[in-house]
Amino acid sequence: MSEMKDALVIGAGPAGASCALWLERLGFSCLLAEARGHAGGLLNDSPYRNDWIVTQPGVTGIDLSEGIGLSLAAAGVPMLLGARARKAERFGDGFRVTFDLPNDRVREIDAARLVIATGVQPRSGPFRASERVIIGPGHRAATYDYAGKSVAILGGGDNAFENHGFVKRAGAREVHIYARTVRASGVFAAQVPEADISTGPFEADHEDVRVNGRIYDVILVMFGWEPASFFETGFTLDRNPAGFFLTDFQTCETSAPGVFAIGEVTAGRHPCVVTAMSDGIAAAKAIQRQLERAALPG
Repeated sequence: MSEMKDALVIGAGPAGASCALWLERLGFSCLLAEARGHAGGLLNDSPYRNDWIVTQPGVTGIDLSEGIGLSLAAAGVPMLLGARARKAERFGDGFRVTFDLPNDRVREIDAARLVIATGVQPRSGPFRASERVIIGPGHRAATYDYAGKSVAILGGGDNAFENHGFVKRAGAREVHIYARTVRASGVFAAQVPEADISTGPFEADHEDVRVNGRIYDVILVMFGWEPASFFETGFTLDRNPAGFFLTDFQTCETSAPGVFAIGEVTAGRHPCVVTAMSDGIAAAKAIQRQLERAALPG
C-alpha cells in the first residue's frame, strides 16, 4: 500500500537531512529514506578531524553524523531506515518509489516531489578491497595499523596527498604516492616530499600488493569519487560525463521536472558538508515555492 507525501528525500547525509529538516519545519509532509540503519551518510565512516567547518572546529565526521540524528529527531522528521530504493517512476502528478526493506519486505511511497541525496562512493578502478588493499578514505583507512609498514597510495588528488601525511604520522616506515598526474591542491601537495611522489603511468597488482614491481605491506586506492549505486528510474536525468547529476544552480532541480538532486551526487559546487547542507536548503525552498504555487486557486 502506498503513502502520499509532499516530498520524499532519498539519502540522510548532510544534504538530504538538511532538506528534510527544512521541509518539515516549513510545514510540509516529508519522508527521509536512508539505506543505512541511521542518519549521517558517509559521515558515519569518517573518524577524521574536520577543521573546515567554521562553526564547529575539530569535530569528526562521526560527531557530525550524531548531530544530524539529534537534529532530525528534534524536528520530528519521519524516517524510513534500512530502505534501499529500487525503482522510481512518475505516478499521477508526482512520483512513486519502491523500496526494499529488511526481511524481504517492500514498501511504496508516493510523493509530489522527489529529492535525490544518495551521495558518493570511492572509485575502485580495477582494484578489489582486501586485507592489504584499502579502497578510498574512511573508517578502515583511518584505523588501519600502519606502524612500521611500507605503504603505497594510488591517486593524485587531495585525498591521496592528505592521507600521505596521516599515514606518516601513524608510524608508517615509508609512504609513496603513485599518480598519473598531480591534481591535489597546492596546500596538500606542498606537504609531501618530492622523493615520495612518482608521476606518470604505473602498474599495480592488488593480488601481490605490488606497484611498479615493488612489494608493499598495504595499498591505499584514492581514485576519487563516483555517484553512489543508483536505482532504476522511469524518467531521464541529465548527467555529466563522470555520471554526476546536472542541476539548476538556484533550485537544485534536475532535467526532470519535480526531481531534485543535492549534495555530492551532483556536479555542483565544491563538495563538502557545508555545500551539501546549502543544497538541501535551496531544494527545500524551491519545493516550497512550487507546492505553494500549485495550491493557489485557478
